[in-house]
Amino acid sequence: MSFLNLRGKNFLVVGVANRKSVAWAIAKILESEGANLLYCVRSEKRRLELQKIIPSPSPIFICDFEKPADLENLQTSLESERELQLNGVVHSIAFANYTDGVKPFHETKRKDFLQATQISSFSLVELARICKPFLVKDASFITIGISSTEVTAENYGYMAPIKASLEASIRYLAKSFSKDTSVRFNSVNAGPLKTSASAGIPGYLVNYLYAEKLTFRKKALQTEEVANLAAFLLSPRSSGINGQGIVIDAGMGMNYFDQEIVQEAMRLNP
Repeated sequence: MSFLNLRGKNFLVVGVANRKSVAWAIAKILESEGANLLYCVRSEKRRLELQKIIPSPSPIFICDFEKPADLENLQTSLESERELQLNGVVHSIAFANYTDGVKPFHETKRKDFLQATQISSFSLVELARICKPFLVKDASFITIGISSTEVTAENYGYMAPIKASLEASIRYLAKSFSKDTSVRFNSVNAGPLKTSASAGIPGYLVNYLYAEKLTFRKKALQTEEVANLAAFLLSPRSSGINGQGIVIDAGMGMNYFDQEIVQEAMRLNP
């Protein structure tokens, strides 16, 4: 038996965008462990794209979390899966409108902030509500956060406060579900990654390269490393972990005074 003990268990993976996405990396690990997968994507276009890359036929649901009708349809679709029992759910969706570039936080538009909150944070609450009837008693729910919501990364705009609300939501969901289940909620708080989604953030590449220098190993965090942590949190091996935001950043957040970085910043010679 595999250490993770996931063979034959059922997982809903929400948010696969392409082969570079975190959700896809998680799905591949779950599949390699013998798990059965169901997917949920934002549009018919994404469904057709995903169909081409998954190795075996799997249910693919469509849900745009901005549309109440889609949420109802997702619940109906899950009900149509006979005697569905979910051992875990992966929530890996986020969006921010950077069409006009990144502006000072106090200039954030109401509609942009509310849209990003709905898609990136409150969608977790709605997904949990929809999935609750289908979850086994000790199921595991995970979402993808960021390594620090306290660092004021200017190019990330208003997304850091929204990610902070996402992390807070896992604790409240863990408490809420504890009334009648043992379902766990945790967040994988990842450092900067090289994904298609991150490529859309203005100025991201420079920050990514800087973050790589801040890691103890001088090598950027890999998507597969994040997926490995997610798979562990989805497994019964992590049964004692609940309501937590687990940071995975290769040491980046503890290495601010790295000698090489300090010297470069101050233009000093060793």
